[in-house]
Amino acid sequence: MIIKICLLITVILTLIAVGYLHRRNRLLRKKYENITEYFGDVDAIVNSVRYGNLSVRAGKYSQKEMKKLTDSINRMIETLNDREKMIIEYQSELTKKNNFFATILNSLSDGMLVCDEKFIIVDTNQNIREWLNNDRLEHTKLEDYIKIPEDKTFADLKNDEVFLKGKKENFYKATTKVLDYKEHSAKYIIVISDTTNQKEIESLKEDFVATLTHDLKVPIIAEANMLEFFLNGKFGQLTENQIEALKSMSSSNKELLELVQTVLDTYKVKEGEIELHLEKISVKSFLEDVSQDMSAIAQKNNNKIVVDIKNDFEINIDYLQFKRVIKNLVNNAILYGKPNTNIELIAKQKGENHYICVKDYGKGIAKEDIDKVFNKYYSAHKKFRKIGTGLGLYLSQKLVKAHGGTLDVTSKEGEWSEFVVKL
Repeated sequence: MIIKICLLITVILTLIAVGYLHRRNRLLRKKYENITEYFGDVDAIVNSVRYGNLSVRAGKYSQKEMKKLTDSINRMIETLNDREKMIIEYQSELTKKNNFFATILNSLSDGMLVCDEKFIIVDTNQNIREWLNNDRLEHTKLEDYIKIPEDKTFADLKNDEVFLKGKKENFYKATTKVLDYKEHSAKYIIVISDTTNQKEIESLKEDFVATLTHDLKVPIIAEANMLEFFLNGKFGQLTENQIEALKSMSSSNKELLELVQTVLDTYKVKEGEIELHLEKISVKSFLEDVSQDMSAIAQKNNNKIVVDIKNDFEINIDYLQFKRVIKNLVNNAILYGKPNTNIELIAKQKGENHYICVKDYGKGIAKEDIDKVFNKYYSAHKKFRKIGTGLGLYLSQKLVKAHGGTLDVTSKEGEWSEFVVKL
């Protein structure tokens, strides 16, 4: 009997254990199914977010662990949503600014190109596209459209004349700047200006000035001849005061004639009309002639012209035109030199090169002005309230270049200036 009871109890306990295990297994299966379903939902949400749908949200789950993960996913989506709105607003602002700057660039009268380090075109403004009649310039070579001077590269253009493809009748100038900004540091911006109208106006102005000076020269020469007749007593004896007055008028007339001739010769040099008649001249004899011609003017300022030549040599020059160059340099030395100082005329040879130097000890030239002294119409006379055309040094440099030489200047402000002709 006891054995039967024990067996019954064992069976009952076994049935209870089996029932418990079955129930637990069923609960675990259901939980597993919930987890699988949950991760399936999470996978669908992640894919939606991946393809830009930020309106999705994870559903609510009773399990504590799932609830924490769900809340984290939803917070992440909301953060992404906020960031997307910020990015859209930022992109919209950038688009507005880009459109604004593009409008400004396209409204400029100049043409602008952006190129990489190999001068492949990256971008252009509207003017360039219109000038070249091409809307597809990007990723093409700049050299296919623009011709530059032989002694220049695209990188060192500085207000230099260039030629655009298909625009033979127009004139352009170009300047290159390096884009010095982080990832754009290897790029260049090239600004091109259409100078056609400016050239035409300048040509008309120079033609007018040349015609005017040519017509002025005739009566000035006639006046000079008449003054010479008076001074030579052709019209009777003159008093000392009359002679002095006529000499002063003759001197002023001569200066006026030189100014007119300078303007006229500047025009002729530009047009290539001045012909040089070259001959071999002793440099010593030449500089002594210049010294003799300019000594009277130098004496007014108590200056002395000193010729310094160790060994005489010959130079191949147009005597009259080259004398004009050196006399102009000496005249400037007198104007800007200090009283009671020497003006030095130095001639020397170094190898095949011949040098003629004109040095004065006077006001000197400021650093900011030294690059301008040979510019057309630039005159230091204006700085010191004196009369001058601003063409003297410009014409002198052109005449020296016509001789195959160079004219340069060095100076120390307040102490000295030295102009050097190299042949």
